[in-house]
Amino acid sequence: MRRLPFLLAAAAISLVPAHVWALTAQELRDRSVERRAVEAVIWGMPAVNADLMLQEMLSKTKAKVNEVVYWSRPVNWQNQTLTPNPDSIYLMSFWNVKDGPLVIDVPSAEGGSFAGNIVNAWQMPLEDAGPEGADKGKGGKYVILPPGYTGVTPPGYIVLKSDTFSGFALLRSNLKSHADADIEKSVTYGKRLKIYPLKQAANPPPTRFTDAFGTLFDATIRYDASFFVNLDRIVQTEPWLDRDRAMIDQLKTIGIEKGKPYTPEPSEKKILDTAAEEAHALLSARYDEGFPALNEGIRWFPAAMAEMVKAAQGGYADPNSYPVDVRGVTYTLGFTGIKRIGTAQFYLMANKDKDGNAFDGGKTYRLVVPADAPVKQYWSVTAYDRETHALIRNMDKASVASITPGVQKAADGSVEVFFGAKAPAGKEANWVPVDPQRKFELLFRLYGPEKPLFDKSWKLPDVEKMP
Repeated sequence: MRRLPFLLAAAAISLVPAHVWALTAQELRDRSVERRAVEAVIWGMPAVNADLMLQEMLSKTKAKVNEVVYWSRPVNWQNQTLTPNPDSIYLMSFWNVKDGPLVIDVPSAEGGSFAGNIVNAWQMPLEDAGPEGADKGKGGKYVILPPGYTGVTPPGYIVLKSDTFSGFALLRSNLKSHADADIEKSVTYGKRLKIYPLKQAANPPPTRFTDAFGTLFDATIRYDASFFVNLDRIVQTEPWLDRDRAMIDQLKTIGIEKGKPYTPEPSEKKILDTAAEEAHALLSARYDEGFPALNEGIRWFPAAMAEMVKAAQGGYADPNSYPVDVRGVTYTLGFTGIKRIGTAQFYLMANKDKDGNAFDGGKTYRLVVPADAPVKQYWSVTAYDRETHALIRNMDKASVASITPGVQKAADGSVEVFFGAKAPAGKEANWVPVDPQRKFELLFRLYGPEKPLFDKSWKLPDVEKMP
């Protein structure tokens, strides 16, 4: 009986393909590095996504952590974050609570309102803010507590316990229209936001706002060895979370280890370049398959899969679920996390036309938005570059919305929206330009979505290619 383990081991060895035994120790190590680097990209996507935005803010603007960077007009193509909304005023605060709790003081919804989300370094939602958030439009003082905080929090605060030291708050100041007066009103409301340390709550210092409009702000995902530089920064500055401890040795394989410098050799960088490209291809293929559609037979799908939304909203607390792959795909497309998806906003995406073909910038397409869109505020449809998931470069317009000046309606109240390199005659206000040399994708936003969207009595039809 003692011989049985040895016989089994010999049998197992005999099953190993001969070409594997022909590999050198270095070749085996290189393969291990590449495999584990691919998985690291997929796992680390939300944190790197956030860090890319933070680093762009620090390098391209004068804004600092625990301040506010904002865009004083609806964003244009120079904002190269992932799928931003060009029909809103954006304010962001990249926060860090290493030095103690931080207050995000949101004004009441009088003279304006926010659709806001506060997320940690992994873009896991801590809470939503604004009329559909925890403050319900009455205004509220959200206090973010650092990991392991044991101090006393005064009464009257909305307490957010973070398991990371950093994260960001995304606050969209809602627009009534694109008229200059309404834009100014939205910006003025946004600047009522206050950010300050809890220890200075009795006499808060002024909040510093930095305007990034007109700055090329490029936070698109880099699918090369530089991805791992961002990932290393997260490992060095954030605590290991219990759910992610299996990645400790995985990252050591590629040279990332807490407390040690990350210094890959040129030969290793080549392997990491290849791994990042492979991860990109995997994630892109998963996206091309499409997420489950909202309505059977129609290609529009929610921008995040139900399993991802459920896990993130629950703080990944379910021990039997951790949708890392789906999360990776999601954060190649956009940023932030929403605690109450479907209240302040809802997103539908399409990457194929009615016939199942990818959108081609060299062709012209038409979408008919049915009358009586189920929104309290507005709807919009935006075109993005299929490769980068950012606004299409060098276009002077990115969307058509129900608040867009001059949008034409049909007699029945429906709205035709056109996508192509050239506007159909007389349809300029209803047209979104695209690059004729590139593929594109579409995102349909519903701000203040209402019941007919969810009970499916109102359906957004497929986009059709025009003759």
